[in-house]
Amino acid sequence: AIRYFWKLGPLQADGQFWRMLKPLAEMMGDAYPQLRSKASLIEQALRAEEAAFAQTLDAGMMRLESALTATGGTLDGEQLFQFHDTYGCPPDLILDILRERGLSPAAGAVEQYEILMEQQRDRARGASKFAGSAGLPAELVSSLPATQFRGYDSLAQQDGLRVVALLQDGKPVAAVEAGQDAVVILDATPFYAESGGQVGDTGALSGADSLRFDVRDTLKLSGIFHGHLGRLASGRLVVGQPVSAQVDGERRQAIVLNHSATHLLHAALRKVLGEHVTQKGSLVAPDRLRFDFSHFQPIGAKDLATIEAMVNAEIRRNPVAEVHDMGMAEAIEFGAMALFGEKYGERVRVLRMGDFSTELCGGTHVHGTGDIGVFKIISEAGVAAGVRRIEAVTGEGALAWFADQQRRLDEVSELVGARGDDAVEKLRHLLERQKKLERELESFKAKATAGATSSLADRAADIGGVKLIAARLEGLDGKALRDAMDMLKEKLTDAVIILASAEGGKASLVAGVKGSALGRVKAGELLSHVAGQIGGKGGGRPDMAQGGGQDGPALITALEGVRDWVAQRLA
Repeated sequence: AIRYFWKLGPLQADGQFWRMLKPLAEMMGDAYPQLRSKASLIEQALRAEEAAFAQTLDAGMMRLESALTATGGTLDGEQLFQFHDTYGCPPDLILDILRERGLSPAAGAVEQYEILMEQQRDRARGASKFAGSAGLPAELVSSLPATQFRGYDSLAQQDGLRVVALLQDGKPVAAVEAGQDAVVILDATPFYAESGGQVGDTGALSGADSLRFDVRDTLKLSGIFHGHLGRLASGRLVVGQPVSAQVDGERRQAIVLNHSATHLLHAALRKVLGEHVTQKGSLVAPDRLRFDFSHFQPIGAKDLATIEAMVNAEIRRNPVAEVHDMGMAEAIEFGAMALFGEKYGERVRVLRMGDFSTELCGGTHVHGTGDIGVFKIISEAGVAAGVRRIEAVTGEGALAWFADQQRRLDEVSELVGARGDDAVEKLRHLLERQKKLERELESFKAKATAGATSSLADRAADIGGVKLIAARLEGLDGKALRDAMDMLKEKLTDAVIILASAEGGKASLVAGVKGSALGRVKAGELLSHVAGQIGGKGGGRPDMAQGGGQDGPALITALEGVRDWVAQRLA
């Protein structure tokens, strides 16, 4: 289907697949009522997906044409992989196109592509392994009590904590010496272990004889244990030893603000965009929050502003963040919605913030929404098909963001020599002036190119009735060089032309053949001949080719040798 629609040309927003929705809803609507009740939403999603895919595929095909021209019609395995992985062009489609043109991939290209794809899958599998789900040796799991989390109401525990296990390099040890890294498992802890998108706490464990263990992160181990990752700064730590615990309160508070804001954002997205929005992932860190959710198209500036304003209004309203412990069935009846990534048992925690948001969540949260202070969206983008991502900041992070934006605005104002609204007007004037100067420059370039090509046409060498031009033109970029080629082709009936220009030590080449010389001289071969002498490459069609290489004396020598090369082929 992909290949069929590509042959029809770029798809438009009123593409083909969405038209199947109506008969599908009629046929399957009884079994799947949402096909009828949400037909309009499904149609919007299909149209958006078709348009996005068509745009991606069309852009990929343009890159494919350029690659085939540059390589003389062959692709290796790395290029096949790049077109699939980066530009979304299926390799089967590319291979079909090559076959239709009588071309074939480089030897071993398909095998190399498969190897690269398998390496990519391995990387993806490795990245998807959530660090907090790391396992413990079976003998430890069966012998240890699950860690009791005591960090909802307190960030410090002065007594009553005991070291039940120590790990180094994943293996149990009886003791840890000063300066060594380790994972400490306690029978109870105020440290929150990374889960549900919320990052783990940091802080310190302390004890007798100047014992201090710096906790750099806290992770879930085998699902029920909190592993405190860090380094023993002083003292000696042994299994069975009593310790005190202190969580970094400032960092935890910043995380708490972002986590509660994530719930408000989720609710606002569903109210503004629709109930099809569901969470697909999140990151709740001290410096920002990241929220992934299901949606089929970019969110417009107006909707983003509405969502942000809605969250800030709820923050100012400052309802109490109620936490209820109840059974799962009771929670659902209470109106709670489960969050992606959480694992729930028979008893669950329900977070309710006024009548705006009610969700299941085991994370740590504010006492009232007013604690969040302010909420600011800093970006919105797509991360996968049908999945969007919003990043935002709250509290001190938001104030720091505003201060940074003000600093940037002050810097712009200083650069343009104006302040406030005057700076905006001054910048607009400068941009308009720049555009005018760019248009004038393009006009000058076009005139210079026309003058140069006219002179070249008059001075073209004649080889058996075929005009030959091999020249270097100064100050032309790739586009201007192609324009010069087109102008020369218009002036000459039978011609072989190769033009060069250079900038920053790199040379650009373009070759063309017209008229009776076609068949005896191929532009791609001519360009490869010249490019090969300057450490470059290139290729293309018999009548047009482009490429490049290194600038230097060799370029002049290569252009001077073109006459003999062309004369041999014309003879």
